[in-house]
Amino acid sequence: MKAKIQKNNVASSDFIKETLLFKGLSEEQIRKLSHIGIKNTFKRGETIFSEGDEADGFYILRTGRVKIYKLSFEGKEQTLHMVSPGEPFGEVPVFTGETFPAHAEALKESDTVFFSKKPFIDLIKSDPSIALNMLAILSKRLKQFTRLVENLSLKEVPQRLASHFILLSDNKNNNDFIELEVAKGQLANMLGTIPETLSRILSKMVERNLIRVEGRTIHLVDKNGLKSIATGEKTLT
Repeated sequence: MKAKIQKNNVASSDFIKETLLFKGLSEEQIRKLSHIGIKNTFKRGETIFSEGDEADGFYILRTGRVKIYKLSFEGKEQTLHMVSPGEPFGEVPVFTGETFPAHAEALKESDTVFFSKKPFIDLIKSDPSIALNMLAILSKRLKQFTRLVENLSLKEVPQRLASHFILLSDNKNNNDFIELEVAKGQLANMLGTIPETLSRILSKMVERNLIRVEGRTIHLVDKNGLKSIATGEKTLT
């Protein structure tokens, strides 16, 4: 399936300059980027691109939520990443000249900014400093996927969940509470398990006074205990 691109209008400079990918660039650089960025809206459940599609550009999410995932030959789905507003996605194959290596789907109505491959590469050729910010983001993304592979191949499900909670806390300036922005079914998929197993582990964590659950808010009552489980130093029994 080909990525859907509809040229509605150009992207907002105010949004672009606040994204992780382009934060800190000059006003002139932001202006150039806004001229080639195209705003698009995808409905809930709509495919943004599919694995094997030509990587003809990349996206930055403005609002909503996007799931990046792969499908096995048997049709089993593995979520690789949940894209939050302000994050780029689909950027790596643009520079390698390859096709998209995974699927992207809007989990709810999502506004994006699309940067077409040729105009963007022409721009960074004329102003290479624009690409420097991207190196940090790509390095961070590589770390995330390395952690995902480690979690799925080497860790038990309680370790994966504890690691996920600690990571979310770290991403929120070490907060003692986190918000689950995806349904438990999606979270179970991300961790390579099933919702029933996830619910049992959450209940055990509550019983052990490691966490307190209030709707989608998870209070990390004993963060050190969670870290011990995440590293395998302790088990959840």
